[in-house]
Amino acid sequence: MIILMIIFLALISGLLLVKPAFKYISGYLSKSEIVNANILIVEGWLPDYALKMASEEFQKHDYKYIVTTGIKSNINYFGLYSNSFLIFYPHSKLSGKKEYKKHSVEIEAYSELNGENRAHFNLYINDTLAGNFYADKRKRKYLIEWKGSLSGIDSVLVQFDNDSWGQFGDRNLFVKDIIFDNQIIIPYGNNSVFVESKLTNKHEILSSFSSNAELARKRLISMGVDSSRIIATPGERVKINRTLTSAIAFRNWLKTSNIDIKGINIFSMGTHARRTWMTYNKLLNEKYEIGIISVPDYLNRSRENKLLKTLRETLGIIYYWLILLPY
Repeated sequence: MIILMIIFLALISGLLLVKPAFKYISGYLSKSEIVNANILIVEGWLPDYALKMASEEFQKHDYKYIVTTGIKSNINYFGLYSNSFLIFYPHSKLSGKKEYKKHSVEIEAYSELNGENRAHFNLYINDTLAGNFYADKRKRKYLIEWKGSLSGIDSVLVQFDNDSWGQFGDRNLFVKDIIFDNQIIIPYGNNSVFVESKLTNKHEILSSFSSNAELARKRLISMGVDSSRIIATPGERVKINRTLTSAIAFRNWLKTSNIDIKGINIFSMGTHARRTWMTYNKLLNEKYEIGIISVPDYLNRSRENKLLKTLRETLGIIYYWLILLPY
């Protein structure tokens, strides 16, 4: 069995190395096929540029609801996927610290990329620039010294300011917490807000969520989508079969919903789209007309990354075809 699998992988790899075959397979996996629908499903793991495209799709067409999907998770780091701000408000936890002296302030963070493509961020205390750093791909703490009383700190602002993507990949910044004097740890969850692009006329998102479905909902709201028309359906926390788990959560929600479904379009990305489409069609037993919208995958732009992603999704769709047989 193992030998057969190795031969199969070798054949698939050789096939994908042939340019026409690779182009055909990649096109098949990432093909869009839109239907007349009043429900738009958005996969919660999508990056911000894809979520913006989903919000535009929703607002331009006659959808009644957006349903965001994604598994429950313990998300230790908050992801900044575009030039934006993460603002901590630590005053309540520092109110008794009135001693005026030199204090250490550390930000625990890391960059998606390394080397010359590292994420850069500025650190402000009470609107005053206190430091700036290029983050490493390795998770670590970034230290500044601040003189005053901790009780005088109303806000600590992290500004991610060099977002970009290209052949080198997608440049993102991830922030975990702030640490004062090596003792007071303030995690981002429930203690910070996320602000996109500009601080003027800002729409703040409280950084508290337990699933990608809920995070995607909040980000879509910040992009102007009516909150009353976005429904999050988080799936159980799992390490594998996340697409299947998300689809099951949607199906379970659908059983208790009184929404009259005219049709469903699913918003996905790149070569993953075909697997998502197949999964929902199977689980919903083709009861509804279901379409798929696959946005370009700008996170895997190099030929090597495209090849690996296409190979992985080719194997993934075969694997899903097998595990979906009992449904």
